[in-house]
This record gives sequence, C-alpha cells and structure tokens, in this order.
Amino acid sequence: MTTKKHKFQITSEKLLESAGISINGDNPWDMKVHDDRLYARVFAEGSLGLGEAYMDGWWDSDQLDELISRCMAAKLTEQIPRNFKTLMLYTQARFANRQSKSRAFIAADVHYDLGNDLFAGTFDSRLTGSCGYWAEADELDASQDAKLDLICRKIGLKKGDRVFDIGCGWGAFMGYAAEKYGAICEGVTVSKEQVAYIHDRYADLPVTATLADYRDAQGQFDHIVSMGMFEHVGPKNYRTYFETAHRLLKENGFFLLHTIGGQGSTDQIDPWLDKYIFPNGVLPSLKQVGESIEGLFMVEDLHNFGADYDKTLMAWHHKFESNWPTLSQNYDERFRRMWNYYLLTCAGGFRARHIQLWQFVLAKRGIPGGYTSVR
Repeated sequence: MTTKKHKFQITSEKLLESAGISINGDNPWDMKVHDDRLYARVFAEGSLGLGEAYMDGWWDSDQLDELISRCMAAKLTEQIPRNFKTLMLYTQARFANRQSKSRAFIAADVHYDLGNDLFAGTFDSRLTGSCGYWAEADELDASQDAKLDLICRKIGLKKGDRVFDIGCGWGAFMGYAAEKYGAICEGVTVSKEQVAYIHDRYADLPVTATLADYRDAQGQFDHIVSMGMFEHVGPKNYRTYFETAHRLLKENGFFLLHTIGGQGSTDQIDPWLDKYIFPNGVLPSLKQVGESIEGLFMVEDLHNFGADYDKTLMAWHHKFESNWPTLSQNYDERFRRMWNYYLLTCAGGFRARHIQLWQFVLAKRGIPGGYTSVR
C-alpha cells in the first residue's frame, strides 16, 4: 500500500530535485528522512526547524556538507518563506542593538566557554578558531601556522612591535607573533576560559589577555589584528569598532582584519546559528565594511581565500569525529549532531561560495610608493 504524500513533502522533493538531491536516494549527498514530520517542521520553522530536526535524528545525509553546498548553489533557501521566529529575529536586529556592551559576553557563554576540551578536540594545536591558509599546507596545523605567518608578513611585523589583538581567542596569533617574531602582544576577549588558557600557555612570553569589551581598550600600538571577531560586532557597531581601532593604532601602523563575509548587506544571521553557535552574530558585506571605514582607514590590500574555509571546517570535522570517543564522556549524542551540523553546513556554504573569508590590510594613511601585497 502506497502512503499518500503530504503537500510539504511533494514541494520539498521538487525543490531538492532542482539541486540534484533526492530524498532517500542513492547519492551520498541525498537526504535520508527518518521521520515524515520533517517536511511540515521545515516549512513551519525554516532553517531552525531543519537544524533541530537533524539534531533530533529526523534526517541524515552521508555527505551533509555537499547537500548544503548544492542547496546554497541552487539558492533553495530563498524559496522557503520566512517563519515567525525568523521575522522576530529580523525585527530585533533592525530596531535593537543585539551586540551592545551589555550583551557582548553572550557569545562566550553559548560558544567559547563550552569547554577547552571540545576546542582542543576540534581545532589545531594552537586552538586557532578561524580559517587556515592552505596554499602550500597539507594538514590542519600547517594551515593555521601558515595563516598566522601570513598575517605577520602582511603587517611587516618586527621584533619589539606592540600588537593589539581584538578578540584574541585562545591567543594563537599573539603566541605565534611573540614566539616567531619577538612581538609584544596584548589582547581582549569576552571569554574567561580563553583568558585563563592564554595566561597558562603563554606565561613565558610577552603575551597578555584581558577579559573586556573591545570598546574599553586603551593604549597605542604599532599594529592591530582582529581575526574571526568582526562577525560578532553587528552593523550598529561597525563604525564604533573601526573608530576604536583607529584610536588604538599608531599613525604608520597596519590594521589586519580577518573576517567571514557575506554576499549582501544584512543585519541578521541564520536562526539556527543564532540559537546554537553564534548568538547575535552577523556576517558583514563589502559595502558595510567600506562605509564603516570611510574617513578612518584606506584599504591597502584585500585577499579572499574563502575556499580555504571549506578545507578548514572539514579538517575540524574529521578531528572532532576522531576524538569523539573521548569527548563523549562530557557531551551527549545530540550535542555531537549539533556540532557536526555546524561544521558541515558551514563547509557547504563556503564550498558554494555563498560566504567568503576576507583579509583586509588597512592603514590610516597610504604607503608611499604603494603597498606590496603578500600571499
């Protein structure tokens, strides 16, 4: 006896077919549905419902990253109507400052303070939580060291230079710059776990980290670096962010901004990522960056190596899975599915070139004779 298909299932099949994806098909990127309530849930709750249904085990895919890449390349997300929860996020983003100083520490509570064991079991040995540089690298640690060295070379780092790291994470850049180039580094983060880690790991190097909001930073620095933090700033604070960097940077210094970017200007993020991974996060556009630096900085160099984030995320996924037998002592199966969903769907987004990774070299005044790009 054939079960009659619901209209949501029929619509879902048609949408997925346009991206070369079948439901319960034989291709590794096909969607395997275990609970037929999935279709109505997705149409009612959008991307949030899709992600939570995956966490609940309602569906799977042997190549989730490729499934998402195909969906994004076919722009399927634009064909699903906004649901009420998404509209609420949009309204809040338009009329409230979701990245204000009073809310600055929320990202740490939800993501960065989950536990250093999780990040050690996912990231490279330096805990560099941003895109690696794979031009000549063939494994995760090498790609991250290459990225850190690329930044040092782009700003012309010299021994004794004072560098300020906005959103310093676990101190990967500061530790590398101090160890390899003899720099003196200070950084700020909203994560108490990161501050403790930095003070312990880099106790013998001129590296310090402060638990503080970037807007409260003081001092004068030869160079400023911000790696994977701008995504947490929010459009209402972009100008303040760059004004802060301008205030902290010496006249002839460089500001290296390393950030994920989007194809268009927005003031909201995917509802699932907002709830589970990066609360209050927003991906900037080139237009938003350009408008926010006007009168403060000139762009000496812009480098897009977003395709490398696909490789980085897949390397994180493989490392996380290899370490799961140990991590499972502290995290349950639903968390495992959540973490893999985050890593693999983001990998798919970069593979489809739906999202980018930019490195800007910014200066207060132009370099006489011009800046020589470093790659």
